[in-house]
Amino acid sequence: MHDVPVTAEYKPWASSPRVRAAMRGNRRRDTRPELAVRRAVHALGLRYRVDARPLADLNRRADLVFPRAKVAVFVDGCYWHGCPVHGTVAQTNAAYWDQKIRRNRERDLETDTVLAERGWTSLRVWEHELPAEAATRVFSAVILARSASVRAKSD
Repeated sequence: MHDVPVTAEYKPWASSPRVRAAMRGNRRRDTRPELAVRRAVHALGLRYRVDARPLADLNRRADLVFPRAKVAVFVDGCYWHGCPVHGTVAQTNAAYWDQKIRRNRERDLETDTVLAERGWTSLRVWEHELPAEAATRVFSAVILARSASVRAKSD
């Protein structure tokens, strides 16, 4: 590991090596909330792609993707995505983390906008949501999208 000097332009994102190790241990996929939502959606009989790009030319990955129905599901962590109910403010390096979370939220909004412009439904599930309730929302969105697709083809 290289030591980078702290200057006015650069401040390390982790306040200590211990914090850095803990933060690097956070998973990008297969988190407990994501697995719980996936199990609940699967139990409702839906099949999906995991950790996939809804659009090949968009460098974003959804946690669950239903390509035919054009539904993308993102299971968002309360801290990382600034949950209005459970989001917290970092105690150290607060300016960095505030900016980081703000950028995450902006990217989420941009992703949802691009997907909507291309005919996709984007669902955001907070990690604190009950998996069964989230799965019901996903199920409804997929069934609605499938029925709309069938109606459009028959017209």
